[in-house]
Amino acid sequence: MRGLTPQELNRYARQISLDEVGRAGQERLKRSKVLVIGAGGLGCPALTYLASCGVGTLGIVDGDRVEESNLHRQILFRHDEIGKPKAETAAARIIEINPNIRVQPYNERLTAANAVNIIGDFDLILDGSDNFGTRYLVNDACVISGKPWVSASLFRFSGQISVFNLPDADGGRGPTYRCLYPEPPAAESVPNCSELGVLGIVPGILGALQANEALKVLLGMGTSLSGRVLIINLLTMQSKFLNFERLCDTDGIGALLPNRIYDEMNSKTCSVPSEVVTPQELLALSNDGEILFELLDVRESFEREAASLGGIHIPLAQLDQHLEKLPRDRLLIVYCHSGIRSAKACRQIKAVFQGLDVRNLQGGIIACPPELLSQDK
Repeated sequence: MRGLTPQELNRYARQISLDEVGRAGQERLKRSKVLVIGAGGLGCPALTYLASCGVGTLGIVDGDRVEESNLHRQILFRHDEIGKPKAETAAARIIEINPNIRVQPYNERLTAANAVNIIGDFDLILDGSDNFGTRYLVNDACVISGKPWVSASLFRFSGQISVFNLPDADGGRGPTYRCLYPEPPAAESVPNCSELGVLGIVPGILGALQANEALKVLLGMGTSLSGRVLIINLLTMQSKFLNFERLCDTDGIGALLPNRIYDEMNSKTCSVPSEVVTPQELLALSNDGEILFELLDVRESFEREAASLGGIHIPLAQLDQHLEKLPRDRLLIVYCHSGIRSAKACRQIKAVFQGLDVRNLQGGIIACPPELLSQDK
């Protein structure tokens, strides 16, 4: 790739004036290739800054389409683009931001079948996915391909960020994601933003921090987050670092696992108790009338106002303080938005009332047919 044009020298003048960057560093950025996985709340701001700073080639992997609920945090998309493929739409917007760079959209989901081939074409990977299966897949593909990658995740008003598999001065590599998380965490510890909500600016800040780490790696400046996790609370503006080391057994990754294994990592983090009631079974119980049951809604009040199956309403965070309100002479069916919070509620209730017949509504309210939503139990 040729050097900087006069137009590029003018565009990046303030950046080039930094001793840590200079003209040589800007030319290095122009030659660099960064792959962003997920054009979501993290990927959109990261892509914006990487493009604006002059990274020469950007890849975007995302098989989803723009939804209205994306727009408050996914800043590359407009209202009139709802329904359009995210990867292609984000690529077009990035070219508008900086026509001097190349953008390659991959309108597909990252899988074990395509991960190594896609990742192998880039110098650095930035992961903006929202599930553990993809994070483990990215990690394993980066280990196989010898690529460093930047990861971020968020929980309500907090987030964390780290750099994995970064080459070190001794010719080795820094810790990987599996050094930090050998196994996916338990179901109750990983509710997603659709369950608990997210303030639009939170992924924006984390995505910008990811871009910052990527630029540091590409330019060889500063101190990276390799072997460290930055944890930041954006409500209190308090932050801390968690240090971790490379585990020798991560060196043995020679091939990706079957794709179903990575998918099962997601199902593990979204598992529910064995005692479940399907929406169809609930509908049958409602129509039958012979079995006494009560519904318990553990969602927040604003969710209940939007749609409800009726029943007792106790938000999950308040459940421990109101267990005495639960009936003990009938079947108790607990529901939430998608079945994750209600699964935790079932475990809490059974730990106190071991003989109570408590069941989780599988799939939550979003899996229910209209006939159920129209009823008020």
